[in-house]
Amino acid sequence: MDGGDLSFDSLGFRQVLGQFATGVAVMTARDDAERGIGVTVNSFTSVSLDPPLVSFCLDRSALSFAAFTGAETFAVNILASDQQDVSQSFARSIGEDKFAGVVCEVDDHGAPLIKGCLAWLSCKRHAIVEAGDHVIIIGEVYHLSMGHPASPLLYFRGKYAKLLDV
Repeated sequence: MDGGDLSFDSLGFRQVLGQFATGVAVMTARDDAERGIGVTVNSFTSVSLDPPLVSFCLDRSALSFAAFTGAETFAVNILASDQQDVSQSFARSIGEDKFAGVVCEVDDHGAPLIKGCLAWLSCKRHAIVEAGDHVIIIGEVYHLSMGHPASPLLYFRGKYAKLLDV
């Protein structure tokens, strides 16, 4: 293969995985005290059409781990290219309120929906699968909607990227 071999440590593994461009989404829910929680992910994917299932991976060390794994519902907020600041806010592990300055609506089951996204999916927890230092949270979609037409926010080689031909 071209490009040389990387040593197989976590850094090399991350570098190779970074060659795969992904979209960026923010998963949101409510904790037991009805406070909004959220996390930026690029591990979102469709799982099944019948029933309609999606999934995302969550690090066991995430501060919101217990809240997300305990939440009955969550929302997938698919970010537009002009929402890099939203992505960065929800990517923080500690600090200020992640929802500060972010305009949201709440769906019928309490999941926060971030304004300005390309699309939203509201999900009921279907399963949680153990997966190394992460879990895979699978949700069954009970509602979805399209946002404004725009380019998606992408992540590639450890940096945000944008499509040029949309």
